[in-house]
Amino acid sequence: MEKDPECRSGDAHTADPLPSLKDCAPLVEWLYAQAKASRWGLSRGHFAMALERSVTKRWASGALSAPKLEEYLGALHLEDLALATACAEGGEAAWEYFFTQYRAYLHAAAAAIIRSGSAEASDLADALFSELYGLAGGPGSERSLFRYFHGRSSLKTWLRAVLARRHIDALRAGRRFEELGEEETGEGRPKIFIGPPIEPADPYRERYVRSFTRALEKALEDLPPQERERLRLYYAEEKTLAEIGRLLGEHESSVSRHLDHARRDLRQAVENLLRHGIGEANGSAVEPGLSDAEIALCFEYSAEDTPIDLQKLLPRSNSRAPATAKRTP
Repeated sequence: MEKDPECRSGDAHTADPLPSLKDCAPLVEWLYAQAKASRWGLSRGHFAMALERSVTKRWASGALSAPKLEEYLGALHLEDLALATACAEGGEAAWEYFFTQYRAYLHAAAAAIIRSGSAEASDLADALFSELYGLAGGPGSERSLFRYFHGRSSLKTWLRAVLARRHIDALRAGRRFEELGEEETGEGRPKIFIGPPIEPADPYRERYVRSFTRALEKALEDLPPQERERLRLYYAEEKTLAEIGRLLGEHESSVSRHLDHARRDLRQAVENLLRHGIGEANGSAVEPGLSDAEIALCFEYSAEDTPIDLQKLLPRSNSRAPATAKRTP
């Protein structure tokens, strides 16, 4: 982050085990302002706890330098994280906004996943809405699924992935909901039982991760060398934007823009490969293409604790890509 408040937790170049945000009050204050969290009445303490959960989820073990911590936190979808955290804490203003802005999106996303605008899609969306709300205990309940949102993707992307997983789980189980009977009047839709969220092990998880890794490897091979080198430095060697800029002769903000562009291109390429199947040189598909719901799960599982070997996927080239002329952002 350029000109952001710094975290003074230890030496800037020393990798400490997950620096505590308690030592980074100026940074947390800056992030809180960027997230516009005050509009939901969200306290700085609860927002800081959400940030720490995100960091812990990303780096469950291992060391993390203060500059890398700042860079990671600054790249989060902060406004979405603040909204989700406020909803999980039962903020009335946050829930009113979420209901107004996201309920229609949930229904549209469910219809796209099921490929139907039927009542089944509405039931899927409404069931997830109830889980987000924390049906058993009301807003702010520990049951709310919002506690699993860590801000690494946009809230809409995360919601779509959760919908896809719920849909596929229901298909595998052979049913979607358990009916408890009709309303007392005997009219309307049957009641829906939604218990505490159950996260059983997905027997297809390894296959989805293998497909994602294979598609990612192929997409990386097709990237221009300069873009691949930026990704290698950032993800495999975990260098900061400033360090990459010095190595490639670019301004820090230019490195950030180029990385964003490379990530968008890479994601689109991976999605296309997964959707159409990864083919051999003779044009035959090794694996059948996946549905949109399955592709969403590929990204979700691979973004969690999957041991993808970035050093292998992004090996050091024999000769470093030539530095570009320094550009003004």
